[in-house]
Amino acid sequence: MHKGIEDSRDGSAAAVRLAEGAPLRSVAAVADPGAWLSLDAGVREVSWYQRVPLPDWERTAPLPSDLRQLGESGLALALCHRDGRIRQAAIRQSRPHPDLLPLIAIRCADWAAPVRERARGLLREGLTPQTAADLAPLILRLGHRDRGDFGIELLADALRRADLEQLTTLFGHPDRGTRRFAYRLAVEDRRLNPAELARAAARDEDAIVQDLCATAALTTMQETDVDVEDLLEPLLTARAPRVRSAGVTALRRAGQPERAEPFLGDRSAVVRACARYVVRQYGGSPTAWYRERCATPDDPALAPGAVIGLAECGDRGDGALLWRLLGHPAGGVRAQAVAGLRTLDLADTRRLTPLLDDPAPGVVRETAVALLPSAKQLPADWLLERTERERPRHIRVAAFRLLGAHGGAAARRAAAALLEDPDVKLRTWARRTTQQAPKGSAAP
Repeated sequence: MHKGIEDSRDGSAAAVRLAEGAPLRSVAAVADPGAWLSLDAGVREVSWYQRVPLPDWERTAPLPSDLRQLGESGLALALCHRDGRIRQAAIRQSRPHPDLLPLIAIRCADWAAPVRERARGLLREGLTPQTAADLAPLILRLGHRDRGDFGIELLADALRRADLEQLTTLFGHPDRGTRRFAYRLAVEDRRLNPAELARAAARDEDAIVQDLCATAALTTMQETDVDVEDLLEPLLTARAPRVRSAGVTALRRAGQPERAEPFLGDRSAVVRACARYVVRQYGGSPTAWYRERCATPDDPALAPGAVIGLAECGDRGDGALLWRLLGHPAGGVRAQAVAGLRTLDLADTRRLTPLLDDPAPGVVRETAVALLPSAKQLPADWLLERTERERPRHIRVAAFRLLGAHGGAAARRAAAALLEDPDVKLRTWARRTTQQAPKGSAAP
């Protein structure tokens, strides 16, 4: 697979290869915008600063009387030349060479107006739905430059002429900017129905695409004859919380608020909040739902999201339920119980400190966060023992974090001992701690 040219040094090397007769396709892949932009910069860098076997006109920059004798590689160099007259003349000879279209697209944002206008005319001729799909990443990147908006408008026009199958190829493009652009066009032109938009939102990993498609699916669900379940299923089962939250919101519009209840215990705070809104709109009580599920401290089916959900909408009186859940067999439940106690401002240093030895990393992590404000109340030597190498990593990290908040000689001793620790995170923290220590305060 072609490796993209990432900077002008690589572009200079590509320019030398072109001058030596290498085929253009071996130097830059059409779908790699970085390669073309680096080549454009690299040709000029070679011209000014290096003695390389380029054609005489490339080193001395006279205006050649005719560029037709140049092959495709030579025209590529000419299109990137520092002399605008040569760039303009090269554009005139580029029409029979479709592989040069990426460089023509770059010249559409050229600082020289004659070069720019001639390139725009040629790009307008050459940009078909197929070539637009290939050039989209480059044109979109050029759109961030001055005078780059022309290419964006031309790209949109070409893709609007594409059939849905051609446009669909861009929905899975590895360049996220290209995917966003394609989906925006599809949404604006109503080329996808709500169910297709819902599947796109659930499938794509980019947050912008997720929001765009999920919002469009909900907006059009009342305007289009679509099976509601075809829309809801991908949204409600999506991995991304923002997509699931859109699905929960859609339950209200679909008249199915009872299906929102299970999402009160979702692992995501935003999904839980949407579920509470839907349940309340139809007279339900999320707080009562949470209290009922948290009332059994050893229930193996208890979801951690239900535990923190109780703290999110409950009151300090619910602390008794949360304290009991610290003995739950599931680490996730214990961790969220600690988080819930902190949320309700019920973190008791004496009762939480033993949880720093919990076998579940999540519990220890949440406990450390809850204890940070009262770190100076913790026994420094007890924390220091928990930074020793035989301790599990999550306990050592939490103990050292609390020692840092504790300060004093114990923290400096721990940092000195961890400078050669095999764990990168602990070693980095230790080095930072020793560097920040005041002069004369070296560890004993």
